[in-house]
Amino acid sequence: MSAVVLVVEDELKLRDLLRSYLEREGHQVLTTASGAEAIGMARSAAPDLVVLDLRLPDVPGEEVAREVRAFSDVPILMLTAKTAEEDRIRGLEAGADDYLTKPFSPRELVLRVQAVLRRGRAAAAVQAPSSFGGGELVIDEDRRQVTVRGQGVELTPTEWGLLTALARSPGRVYSRYELVNRVRGYEFEGYERTVDSHVKNLRRKIEADTRHPRIVVTVLGGGYRLGLARDG
Repeated sequence: MSAVVLVVEDELKLRDLLRSYLEREGHQVLTTASGAEAIGMARSAAPDLVVLDLRLPDVPGEEVAREVRAFSDVPILMLTAKTAEEDRIRGLEAGADDYLTKPFSPRELVLRVQAVLRRGRAAAAVQAPSSFGGGELVIDEDRRQVTVRGQGVELTPTEWGLLTALARSPGRVYSRYELVNRVRGYEFEGYERTVDSHVKNLRRKIEADTRHPRIVVTVLGGGYRLGLARDG
């Protein structure tokens, strides 16, 4: 599963180590220590995945993620030395799909990279478009496209995974734990509590009124469900 991976990390030894491990897996690796340069590289090189350190010397990683999200839905794996849950949530809300807390093993990072790339490519499975709520929501899994009220919507791989998981069985309540396993495909300690951050980002893109969501509905004490019925 070869891919172009952009590594944004200001620690030279770690940057070189990650390059070595990723190249060993057959990936093409681009590197930079600068957040500003990373934004330009993400635009010009169109990588398949970005590995992004939170603490950069010029532009904070959260800001880099927001800037990249403005023009691309490329998966972002965030590296952070911050262990506080609020810091991780801020990173996810800025547009990251996954995070890894330092110190970590390079092998674990490679496995995370492979899992994120696998999720994005699995979304390309051929299926007929599915329509919900009288055409309010249309999901075309073949083209990996989502249309809401007639307008195309760009989703990150994690947002796409959450929406399509819920759309498999409209009306069914999925716990956060179930969504973690369906979207991630592996155990991810602490991730259950950050599902809400991704849902919040998703709602900004697809709900007419985020204060009263109709598409992704919260079930108190349960989790989430798709609030629209399947057409036909």
